[in-house]
Amino acid sequence: MLIKKERPLHSRAGALVRLATARVHAQVADGGRLPLRELLSPLYTQALHSQRLRADALSVWESQGETVWLPRFRFHTPQASKERHKVGIFAGIHGDEPAGILGLMDFIQELDEMPEIGRHFELYLYPVCNPGGYLAGTRVSPSGKDLNREFWRGSAQKEVQLLERELLSRQFDGIISLHSDDTSPGFYGFARGAVLSRQLLAPALSAAEQAQPRDTRPFIDGFRAVNGMVHDSYDGILCAAPTQIPQPFELILESPALAPLANQRNAFRLALKAILQEYSPFIAYGANL
Repeated sequence: MLIKKERPLHSRAGALVRLATARVHAQVADGGRLPLRELLSPLYTQALHSQRLRADALSVWESQGETVWLPRFRFHTPQASKERHKVGIFAGIHGDEPAGILGLMDFIQELDEMPEIGRHFELYLYPVCNPGGYLAGTRVSPSGKDLNREFWRGSAQKEVQLLERELLSRQFDGIISLHSDDTSPGFYGFARGAVLSRQLLAPALSAAEQAQPRDTRPFIDGFRAVNGMVHDSYDGILCAAPTQIPQPFELILESPALAPLANQRNAFRLALKAILQEYSPFIAYGANL
């Protein structure tokens, strides 16, 4: 069966997205703490013009006198009869880590302009998982909780409950979380879950090295590491439900928070692109079994 060639984002629409992106990058690089809609304006602009990107929210609520929401974006390309592979990408669960948010936006913009890379995927994007913490400029939520220690523990935190419902209902084939570490001199990652996680992390770190040196210390964040790869992690982090069978591949990418923001953004973009490109051969192989 012939597959219809994907058309990239129209050049004029792409220019509008890039303009919105440049404004956000400049303001965040200067230490600005933008309102949520302004921060996400590149994605909302892209969703207005793209045939592939759709925007909505898991919920809207009041936090410390401000209206906040947990945004969700869905990116997929038309495909023939093959099943799309669902991957969830999460950023901003620590409110003081903007690099992952910006890197995810850069990645989706590039993906819309090079649609062939994402043709086998249905991506669910959660760029600001801790909106109250982001607005306050704090790692923790407005209630003082580190949300990335609350998952699958009966948490009362609204953001965690919303994301747990998503993880249960979507049953992702892969989960990728984006973080920044202010104690690290370089880019590194955690591989969890399926054996495939390790096979995807290595090329992701290699790609990120084009923008950011790798953290090669033997111990990272208290865990044993080999060439920037860690195979253990904290309890309570954002991950698939323990009851999900089969378990998805799970990757956590960490940029050095004290490095230039542009380098961190670019490293995330390159790593995410490498993961999709590396995963595609596994998809093709599985389809022929």
